[in-house]
Formats: sequence, C-alpha cells, structure tokens
Amino acid sequence: MSSSPPRLGLRENLGQFIMLVVVNAFVGGMVGLERTVLPLLAEDEFGIASRTAILSFIATFGLTKALANTVAGHLGDRYGRKRVLVAGWLVGLPVPLIVIAAPTWEWVVFANVLLGINQGLAWSMTIIMKVDLVGPKQRGLAMGLNEAAGYLAVSAAALATGYIAGAYALRPEPFYLGIGLAIIGLLASVFFVRDTSAHAKKEEADWEAVNEDDGRFEVSYAEAFRITSWRDRALFAVSQAGLINNMNDGLAWGLFPIYFATLGLPVEQIGLLTALYPAVWGLGQMGTGALSDRWGRKWMIAAGMAVQAVGLFTLIAGEAFGVLAGAMILMGAGTAMVYPTLLAAISDVAHPSWRGTSIGVYRLWRDGGYVVGALVAGITADALGMEGSIIIIGALTAASAVVVSTVMYETLSPDGRRQAREATE
Repeated sequence: MSSSPPRLGLRENLGQFIMLVVVNAFVGGMVGLERTVLPLLAEDEFGIASRTAILSFIATFGLTKALANTVAGHLGDRYGRKRVLVAGWLVGLPVPLIVIAAPTWEWVVFANVLLGINQGLAWSMTIIMKVDLVGPKQRGLAMGLNEAAGYLAVSAAALATGYIAGAYALRPEPFYLGIGLAIIGLLASVFFVRDTSAHAKKEEADWEAVNEDDGRFEVSYAEAFRITSWRDRALFAVSQAGLINNMNDGLAWGLFPIYFATLGLPVEQIGLLTALYPAVWGLGQMGTGALSDRWGRKWMIAAGMAVQAVGLFTLIAGEAFGVLAGAMILMGAGTAMVYPTLLAAISDVAHPSWRGTSIGVYRLWRDGGYVVGALVAGITADALGMEGSIIIIGALTAASAVVVSTVMYETLSPDGRRQAREATE
C-alpha cells in the first residue's frame, strides 16, 4: 500500500514543524553558550589583550559557517535534508568538550571551526525543512517561528552561562550545558525528524503545473550563485543586508561583553545585557515574519536595518545600565524585523528546485558578515577604541538600509515576481 502524497501547509504538518522548532532551539543554544563567556575567557584565562586576536574565534566561526551553509543547501537538495541535519549534530558533539579542556586559545578557535560547521549544516536544514513543509503561503511565519526558537535559545543559554560563570567560574561549569544540548539535539534529529524532500518536490510540481514555461527555472549551482549574489536586484539587496546584519551580531558577540566590562559592570549584568539582544530578537520574530507575509518584505528589511543603526549609536550615548539595555533592545528589535524577512524574500524568488541552494548562497554571504565584522571591529577597536568601532559599524548599517530602500523590489508583489522570473532568463 503506497503512502499518501505529502500535503503543504503549517496545519497539515504541525507535528513535524514543532519538532523542527524544538531541534532548532537546541542548535541555537549551542551558540548561546559562548555569547557571554568566551570573550571574557580570552582575557581572563588566556591573557589575550588584542581585540583583533580575541575576535579571531568569531571570524573562524563565521567563515566555516558561511562555507557550510552553501554546502548544506546544495547537499540537502541532492541527498536529503535529514542526513545533513544529523551530520551537523555529529560535528557539534565535541565542541563543549574541547572548550572545557582547551590548553591554549588556538584550541578554542578550533572548537569554533566545528561549531561553525554544526550551525551551517543543522540550522540551514531546519530552515529549508520548514519552508518545504509550509509551502508558499506562510513562509514569513515559518521563518519567524524558526528563528525565534533559535535566538530565544541563544538568549537563554547566554543568560544561563552568565549566571553559572558568576556563581562558579568561566569554565568548565557553563559548558556542561552544551554537552546536554548536543546529545539531545542529535537524538531528536535521528529518531523524531522526518525528511522533507518530498514536500519540496510536491511544491515544484505544483509550481510547474501553473507555469508551463517554467523549464527555464532549472539552473546550475553557479547560476543560482550569480542570481542570488548580484543578478537579481532583490536578492542582491537581501544578501548585503544579511552580511551587515551578521557583522552587527559578530560585534555584539565578541566586543560588547568586553565593552561592558570596561564600564565596570559585573559578569551577571554583562550576561543580562548579552542575553537581552537575542531575547528581543527571538521574541520579535514571532510577529515580524508573519507581518511580512501581509505587509511585504522590502520596507520591513529597510526599517529593521535603520533601527539597528540607531541601537548602535545609542550604545555609546551613555554608561548607565538603562541606556545600554535600551540600545540592546533596539538592536534586537531591528534584527527581528530583518532576519525572518530576508529568508522569506529568498524563498519568494527562488524556484523550489534550487531554493535550498539559493538559501545556502544567501547564508554564505550573511554569515560572511561574522568574518567581516570580526576583522572590522577588531582592527578599528585596536586603532580607534571600542566606541570608534561601534560608530563605524553603525554607519555601515545605516548605509545598508539605504541600499535596500533604493535597490530592492517588493518580492511579494506581482511585479516583483515578474522581475524575479526575468532574472533567470
């Protein structure tokens, strides 16, 4: 007896969708382990004074994650989503153990190579699998829920490790949490997650049924890379906004804890501020992704980049805890407006047959922002001080908002869909 064909939609696939949300929370928790503790660990235990050297772990993480993203999308299209998801967890298993035992900073950097691969493979697959399940009508909502789960877990892990470090030490106690996250995430992926490649093929068949000339949407990897990176105006705008957004996240991850420490804040308050940014980011995405399904993608992205820039400039306006908290809230709100909307815009434009590859290319550029951010933030902080670094990156963020508002077309509009079709001709 043959199984029934897959059905698209959130309600039709609710159980599997929820399972993927849970799995992505564990993926996010693996990154959150490091948000508070690792920059402080670099100074306190390894004696590293150079901001550029401290931020090397973020550059390494970002480079490996960016490369893993584009490989993940292509492998997921070719070999199936679940296999790539499980592979990501296998690579992530030793990360907390290496950080606990690391005798030198180079071992911590190596652990972040593995973490980057883990995040690139596992997080990419949770995104692509949710897009597969819900179909074309609720992509913004699906991405909002996915990213909300991931970044709320980032926030929770950052907050938890901050308090654990304050009560015990910077290591090993905070990283015991990571061992549990990795084991549970792997087991859940192996035993409870089902592959969604058949759902992608169902959407592809539906698309071709209403677009008889759709054969021209069959493109090579190289062509998908060109379309996503620069040939399509909307996807170019999305890719550069993603890069700048994660440049900001790299700054927040690697430099903010040190900046807060120079202001005399205790590690518990540093952990709270570090957690506040991804908490607002995570919670906000529950609404912003769905709103972009109704209001459109372009102006949600442009406004989100502008709000992030305001948050960065606010950060250096004063040293009071309330001012710093307000800046982190603004950064989180702006990122929440941008993050799921960028992914939904990619899914609006890319054909189902190469959507996974296109998402991987976008995430290559987006997570390349960690590398750019680490280099720019580290070099400018060493040369101009941390406040100078924050001002420069704030200006780049404002410029990104201008690029989106002037270059991007609205991907949800009929005219936008026509332009997307023309980009593949």
